[in-house]
Amino acid sequence: MEEIGFFLNASRETSDEDLISIAKQADGLGYHSYWTGESWGRDVFTVLTMVACHTENLRLGTGIATVYSRTPAILAQTIASLDIISKGRAMLGLGSSGKVVVEGWHGVPFDSPLARTREYIEIIRMALAGGAVNYEGKFYQMERFRMISPPVQERVPIYLASLGPKNLELTGELADGWLPVWASRDRLPDLKEQISIGAAKSSRKISDVTVSPYIFCYAANGAEDLAHGEQLLRAHMAYYVGGMGTFYFDSMSRAGFATESQAIRDAWGSGNREQAAAAVSDKMMESVVVLGDAQQCRDQLAQFRQAGADMPIVNFAHGTDLEAIHRTMAALAPQADA
Repeated sequence: MEEIGFFLNASRETSDEDLISIAKQADGLGYHSYWTGESWGRDVFTVLTMVACHTENLRLGTGIATVYSRTPAILAQTIASLDIISKGRAMLGLGSSGKVVVEGWHGVPFDSPLARTREYIEIIRMALAGGAVNYEGKFYQMERFRMISPPVQERVPIYLASLGPKNLELTGELADGWLPVWASRDRLPDLKEQISIGAAKSSRKISDVTVSPYIFCYAANGAEDLAHGEQLLRAHMAYYVGGMGTFYFDSMSRAGFATESQAIRDAWGSGNREQAAAAVSDKMMESVVVLGDAQQCRDQLAQFRQAGADMPIVNFAHGTDLEAIHRTMAALAPQADA
């Protein structure tokens, strides 16, 4: 059976009851994992703990926890606690986020994200292994820290959200998995090659890194609903490219959509959200999303797998209603004969 995960925002836009119902549906359909992130809403670990208490097999991933928001020691303790509560189902997704979030929301300097991420992962690995952590780094200096409540899993999987070349190499060198967002299907082979360079530094192969792109999906129920889903996806993509700093703008520009990305940024900067969404070309959107009826969505997801996605993570555009989420989850559920 081919593995597939899903992401659902943990904000209060989705009630606890609805979130649990979606998680239970995913658990019953054989989904591999539920991923959620944190921004200005609820924290990832409290929400994942709630989901853990209502599911049996669904793995639980932070997607993502930023390396600037918690010390590595408390992060190790927290992921171990989730692993204990869930009986060995925790997965740790990490990322550096960006300057706007780190400095504006957390009030700490956004300095040396690559070097800091490296130290962060090294310390967490040491702590989760159960030994004493004595660490002398540029950012973290620790003495005699030891966890007395180790995780259930011998090795808690650590995934990295990365887009830039150096970050991709770091992913290959240190991580168990990769969590790209808005990764063009056509670029996946090239991006995996950059991860391979890092993997070779640790005597590893690209197959040692699970490629898990977030893919925004919408299984439509008829022509009118298809147009609605397309509108939601265009608007959400415009928000990322035009309003979320430089990471996604640069990523889509490198994917061959520099003209569209600039038009999106210009329109967004002027406050014209509709124009920004309209600047997302058909080719640009088709390279990163899954949209259509149930069979078309399955076919498009298969194309992402053929391009190198090991475990796609189904994601939903802002404004997707509960019925569409359930319908999309059912359409893309793992096939027993896959």
